[in-house]
Amino acid sequence: VRLTLELIAKSLSQKNRRDESLAQHLRKITHLKLSNKNIDIIDDLSLCKNLNVLYLYDNQIRQIHNLDFATNLRHLYLQNNCITRMENLASLIKLEKLYLGGNYITVVEGLENLEELRELHVESQQLPLGEKLLFDPRSLHSLARSLSVLNISNNNIDELSELAVLENLSHLIAVDNQLHHVKDMEFVLNVWTKLIKIELNGNPVCHKPKYRDRLILQSKSLESLDGKEIKEMERQFLMNWKASRDARKKNRAESSTNEHVPHSHFGKQEYLLDLLTGQC
Repeated sequence: VRLTLELIAKSLSQKNRRDESLAQHLRKITHLKLSNKNIDIIDDLSLCKNLNVLYLYDNQIRQIHNLDFATNLRHLYLQNNCITRMENLASLIKLEKLYLGGNYITVVEGLENLEELRELHVESQQLPLGEKLLFDPRSLHSLARSLSVLNISNNNIDELSELAVLENLSHLIAVDNQLHHVKDMEFVLNVWTKLIKIELNGNPVCHKPKYRDRLILQSKSLESLDGKEIKEMERQFLMNWKASRDARKKNRAESSTNEHVPHSHFGKQEYLLDLLTGQC
């Protein structure tokens, strides 16, 4: 089924049109709901110049195209289609939310012009066996200051370090991936100083010893981890415990040094000599 102006006309309520012609009405509409219509091709919709929100999820669309006219578009819903590539999005300069989950995308790309994008949802891509979702560094760099919400769940992702450039991220959804290492998580949490929520359920890292404690200690901004609120009392307890542990380590290290280094000047010379000769 082609998405044409005729199809749009059929989906519009006659009540809203009054005495307007179809062309006049199409120029005025701001929202279009065309989900689950078996659409496979987007035709010329350039009359819909004031479109703000376009719902095209649950269709059979294979290619993103013919949206160059939609310079006022703010929300685009394209999840659960047959899209293989993120392309032809450069004109959507006001886009704030992009939903592309459940497609066949292998690379997050083509977002260099979308400097207003606040939310990107690319979860559950139908990837070739053994492959993971990849990210074009140019797109990540362009989204560094704007992107606040990122959903990359169920995409075989095994590390997050390349996403560290997303300095304004406040909510990351990365459930059911292949994240293994707490240290990798600590690295990105140290950079994401505005992160409030992170969801990592279904990753191997969740089963590592003191996983929750270590992540809470690493991020002062985090308010929710894996759907569970982080209470201030919990964070304070962990911070006190860490401070106490670090103090004990320091004391043990100092005690060990004092036991091995003699105090007299002559003793120090002998100690250094022993070190040089390998007798200490």
